[in-house]
Formats: sequence, structure tokens, C-alpha cells
Amino acid sequence: MNHAFPCGTLPLDFVGTLRARRNEEPTEKLATPELLDDWFVESKMLDLAPGASEVDLAIAIDLRESIYDPVAARLDGKPLPTDAVAELNLQASGMPVTLRLGPDGATRTGTVSQGLAALAREAVEILGGDDGALLRECSRPECTQVYLDRSRGHRREWCAMKTCGNRVKAAAYRARQHAAQD
Repeated sequence: MNHAFPCGTLPLDFVGTLRARRNEEPTEKLATPELLDDWFVESKMLDLAPGASEVDLAIAIDLRESIYDPVAARLDGKPLPTDAVAELNLQASGMPVTLRLGPDGATRTGTVSQGLAALAREAVEILGGDDGALLRECSRPECTQVYLDRSRGHRREWCAMKTCGNRVKAAAYRARQHAAQD
């Protein structure tokens, strides 16, 4: 697998394809059209790779940032950026992914545009609904993954316990051990 899906929310996992945003050189996980195809299949949004082109990749990265910008604004308590909202709304108006029932069950197929439209619609639902208040950013300094905090007390700190949560807890443990030895 080339991609990670720690959030359980596809638009936010899509935003996470630019890793470590605050670093001088963030890691781009959508560096090629083939990696975009992989993202759609690995996320289970589509059962077959849509055959992304360089143009599709550029549009996808624009959409990713048009999802991230309003999310970041929400996290900072600022108004939603109008250009990003306009792009998000434009993409959300696209055709849906094709769902067909066959002898082996349901299959999801579509173009890159259809997959991006589905991501945009879900992002609009998050940002425009009650879930917008649940948006959080991972507390691990090196991680900039955003997620919805659906924990009971709304005190979740990490995008995923098995990755960032474990790293933070292990670092804290090592620091306590080091301090105890001094």
C-alpha cells in the first residue's frame, strides 16, 4: 500500500496525502498520476483505477488544498476562504461514482472527476455540518493530519493511536526514563 487512511474520513485522509505540511519540504504522496490511481483503489472509493492523467493529478492537488484551506480556517476559528469554498462547491457538483450491482456484489467505478466530486461532497458535508466542530489536527508536532474527534470526551489527541499516539507515548516514556537516570 502506498497510502495511509488513519482518519476514517476520506476527504481528511486525502488532505493527508501532503504529509508534514509545516516542514520545509513536506512529503507529497500524490507525486504521480499512478499514485492518485492507487489512492482511489486503496481507499476503496473505486474498485478499479480510474487511469489518472497529469491534468487529473493537478486538479486533484488543487482540490486537496481547497479542502485543507477551509479545514485550517475552521481549526483557527477564521472565516472560510472564499476561493477554496468556490472550488470545493464546483467540484462537489460533479457526477457521482458509478455503483453497480452484479453477480459478485456491488462495484464502484468512475473517473478521477467522479472520485474527486465524491470527496468534495463529503468535505462540504463535514465543513457545513455539525462535524465541522469535531475537526482536530494531530498533536504530534511532525504530523499535520486532520481528523474528526468522535471520542466520548472529545479529547482525542492523535490522528491514529497506532502511529502518532504510540510515537508520542514512547518518546514521553524515554524522556521519563532518561530523567530518572540523571
